[in-house]
Amino acid sequence: MLFGTPQFAVPTLAALLETHDVAAVVTRSDRPRGRGQKVTPNPVKALATARGIPVLQPTRLDDPEWLAQIESLGADLAVVVAYGRLLPQRLLDIPRLGFINVHASLLPRWRGAAPIHRAVLAGDTQTGITIMRVVLALDAGPTFASATTPIDLTDTSEVLETRLASMGAELLVATIARMTTGAVTETPQDESGVTYAARLERRESQVDWTRPATQIDRQVRGLQPWPLAAVTLGGRRIAFLKSSVVDDASPGATAGVILEAGDNGLLIACGTGAVRVTEVLPEGRRAMPASAFLRGTKVQAGTMVVALPAREHTR
Repeated sequence: MLFGTPQFAVPTLAALLETHDVAAVVTRSDRPRGRGQKVTPNPVKALATARGIPVLQPTRLDDPEWLAQIESLGADLAVVVAYGRLLPQRLLDIPRLGFINVHASLLPRWRGAAPIHRAVLAGDTQTGITIMRVVLALDAGPTFASATTPIDLTDTSEVLETRLASMGAELLVATIARMTTGAVTETPQDESGVTYAARLERRESQVDWTRPATQIDRQVRGLQPWPLAAVTLGGRRIAFLKSSVVDDASPGATAGVILEAGDNGLLIACGTGAVRVTEVLPEGRRAMPASAFLRGTKVQAGTMVVALPAREHTR
């Protein structure tokens, strides 16, 4: 059986459906999504339903009746991929081979809720997938296998997530095959290397232009698809979607001042260097090239980029 919720878990579920009998899928409750806030199935539920796999959406993971239902499935192994809830020991004890997790980092670095985003924000040069045993402590179980991928200077967290999702599916299937033959080793994590990937918060949208351009560029790439690095420009909230670092742009310029505004997008001075923004998302509109936005908005070189109002980045 598989415990998972978002798109990141879909490649793993698809791979398991091709290679194993999946007794059931356990996923989070349906919730409103998108602009219309319609209640729709999450990506894992949608795939499971389409393939005729039973879907369970418990409200309490320690409910005795639900635990008895899980036990009745007779699953040998449970796989967790971005399920989003802590699992009680009574549940972990049910499958004969226990629970294993597909985690999107090279553990013990970036345990927790947002490992992909935190790796980009921190400027890590590589990340990867770790297959680990699930224990009560957060992402602290021994590991079975890992796979590494570089983080390119143009990678957004969304692009990286797609790559890691495919890697995770492939590594999981290979790990399960090795488990069935007894050819796996459980390696304890090195506690001295632990870092935690805290859940993203809306306040992280706020851009501090006094920081180096490299850090602001990582903020643009690392906060996608939410909460997005954003500012107030031309009187409206504008999120930045694509950027690059320009090291030699107007040394000594005031941080936050627009150095260029035109066909090449926005060039904004930072504490060190500058950031060129080439794609934006104006509030209430679709993503567009920064040059297209500028054609309809009076923004000129020399203008200071305004920070988001406090209510925009604290709620």
